[in-house]
This record gives sequence, C-alpha cells and structure tokens, in this order.
Amino acid sequence: MPLRPARCYTHFSGPPYTRKEYIPGIPPPKISKFEMGDVKKDYDYELALVVEEAGQIRHNALEAARVMALKRLSTKAGENNFFLRVNVYPHHVIRENKMLAFAGADRLQEGMRLAFGKPIGTAARVYPGQVVLIVKVFKDHLDVAKEALKIAASKLPLPTRISIKPLKPGLLSSA
Repeated sequence: MPLRPARCYTHFSGPPYTRKEYIPGIPPPKISKFEMGDVKKDYDYELALVVEEAGQIRHNALEAARVMALKRLSTKAGENNFFLRVNVYPHHVIRENKMLAFAGADRLQEGMRLAFGKPIGTAARVYPGQVVLIVKVFKDHLDVAKEALKIAASKLPLPTRISIKPLKPGLLSSA
C-alpha cells in the first residue's frame, strides 16, 4: 500500500468516539459551510466524489477540499452556476497522547501503553462507496466540475473516484 499524507489518523480500529456531551475540550470543526452555490436551479449533471477505501477524513482535510473545489468552480463556472455540498460531517473525536519530543526525552518519559489521550480534532469516518462531495452543474461546466473534484480529491487522504450522473433524461452519462 503506498504511503499517503495524514496516515496517522486515516485508518481506524474500534468504535467511534462521538459522545460530545461527555468530552470536554473538543476543538470545533474547521469546516464552516456545507452547502454553497445555488440550490434552486435545474442542473444537468450531478458529479460525486466517492471514497474507495474505509478510513477517516480529518476536518481540516474536508475544509481544504471544500475551499479548493469552491474556488475552482466559482472562478471558472461563475458564482451561481453550480451547487456544491459536503456530504459527511466530522463526528468522531480524535485523541492524542502527547509525548515530550526533545533530545533526551526518552530518559524522562517512557509513556504508557494504550494511553487514552486528549482531544485534538474531529474526523469523518467514511466507508467504500460513500459520497464525500456532490457538485451539480450545467452541461457547459461539466469539465470544470470534474477538474474541481479532482483538485478536491488531492486534499483527501483516501483514494477516490468521480461518478457522473445525468439529472435529465436524454443526456449521456459519459459526456
């Protein structure tokens, strides 16, 4: 398996840690908006960024993917000629057992096995076939939407594919 960025928190084992009412000090997710663009227009195509492996996507990776896709779509397709939605929410709280990290720290701190750790952020758990981002566009902007999702996929730690679905009868799905 090739090494990917953010591999420390990408794969998971055990149940999700989500009960926020019992967890003090969770940093808020960086992702600010989940729906952008114009939802009311009658678009021709729906493109989806689909995850191919199970894993976790951290909130800052989701925000980076959203920002890059939004920037590409708004500059190339126009401000209100698309609809972009982030389909996953980072519910799972990620913990880290902080260790001393300077020279000679091994003599001061050995650490504990299976230490619980403090919350450092949140992540969305995703499974194969799950949709992370959805973009709806007109036929003229199909290539721009593909490009935007390709850029967004480069910000995510898991392998993805882009699926295209025509929303109106008579349109070809391969386009």
